[in-house]
Amino acid sequence: MKKIALFVDVQNIYYTCRQAYGRQFNYRKLWQHLGYEGEITHASAYAIHRGDDGQLKFQDALKHIGFEVKLKPFIQRSDGSAKGDWDVGITIDIMEAASEVDAVVLLSGDGDFDLLMLKIHQKYGVETQVYGVPGLTAKSLIDSANKYHEIDTSLLL
Repeated sequence: MKKIALFVDVQNIYYTCRQAYGRQFNYRKLWQHLGYEGEITHASAYAIHRGDDGQLKFQDALKHIGFEVKLKPFIQRSDGSAKGDWDVGITIDIMEAASEVDAVVLLSGDGDFDLLMLKIHQKYGVETQVYGVPGLTAKSLIDSANKYHEIDTSLLL
């Protein structure tokens, strides 16, 4: 049975699904879909911690599905901008998991991950899959993966 590692850039998926469809992503449906492909041996969801009730319920739902939820604090800068980036953490975790699985699945539209996906495929021979919203997923990320899956209404709540 194929071993699958699943990584979710929660902020990216939330905002791209909201922008494109005005709806939320259905993580349970994705989990079920990937379960037909193999065994999910590792699943991490990376989010920003703001501490509001809705967010805490969402994080609990992800944990119930089977995700390890990793949180960073939300930082509001004095100029009004915000900081909360998981790119390095996601990259480290994917690099560590790639040698132990047959497939790495990344949910993100962020082109910063394109070199990572190419590298793990070349170095470990792992299959790379990307799920992203059409038109809001970097072409370089799409091109870097063995398989690109469009997030469409069938994967939304």
